[in-house]
Amino acid sequence: METETHAAYKSRFLPWLLLLPTFVILLVFLYYPTFETFRLSFYRVAFLGLRKVYVGLDNYREIFTNPEYLRIFWNTAVYSFLVVFFSMAVGLFLSVLANQKVRGWRFYRLMLIWPYALSPAVAGVIFLFLFNPQAGIVNYFLDVLFGLRPDWLTQPGLAMFVLVAAAVWKNVGYNVVFYLAALQNLPGDVLEAALIDGATPWQRFWKVTFPLLSPMTFFLFVMNTIYAFFDTFPFVDLLTKGGPNGATNILIYNIYRDGFEFFKTGLAAAQSVVLFVGVVLLTLLQFRLGERRVHYGG
Repeated sequence: METETHAAYKSRFLPWLLLLPTFVILLVFLYYPTFETFRLSFYRVAFLGLRKVYVGLDNYREIFTNPEYLRIFWNTAVYSFLVVFFSMAVGLFLSVLANQKVRGWRFYRLMLIWPYALSPAVAGVIFLFLFNPQAGIVNYFLDVLFGLRPDWLTQPGLAMFVLVAAAVWKNVGYNVVFYLAALQNLPGDVLEAALIDGATPWQRFWKVTFPLLSPMTFFLFVMNTIYAFFDTFPFVDLLTKGGPNGATNILIYNIYRDGFEFFKTGLAAAQSVVLFVGVVLLTLLQFRLGERRVHYGG
């Protein structure tokens, strides 16, 4: 005989009372700041908010017509594309290698994952030392092998390369963890059937393995996009500060500069709204287009 037990509260208000601290935290630290950001985007705000003047859509008009801001949008698009692409490509490549049963495989996997445990600030400092033009180990080897000592952070192309490399190195471990878990859970009978049919390793990967990884690839694509737009501020701040000549100034960093260095609170709020709406639209587009290529095997 089965007996059912039902958890019941004596008071109908007790569940809401228990949830009240969570609601308060969400209201104070999430919903209210979000509402204030949208509201301030329609104002020109004086220093420390001592005076606010309603300007309607003027902040947005300046953002989309000022060549400086248009360049920032372009920098953000290029930087985000490179970070997402190389983070996922390198993560997948390393995951396939780490999935092989070789001596010391546990150590190799740990070494691939540990950079993700570092804070972005620490990762930025590591790359700042690595690519130091005078004392960096990268320039040391380039000097020994080719007689080159480039000044990485004062040339636009090289500065963007260092910035992308730091962001990719920091996040590739995240992709390795998920791709490795997905690889270890692939159906063995399908892979074995492809092997029996005489498919080459390259064919097995692109025709069988990669399509089976599509759900994980789609998930990582969304997460890496969010990372590239929102979580890479420390790299820009520590390595280039948006330079040289604004070549690496991306939107998340410019929001900080306009808001806390130049005290253009209204413009910073408008940029925050643009960034938020842009990421939401991009994510929805990814779901709309990406899910058509995602195959959930049974």
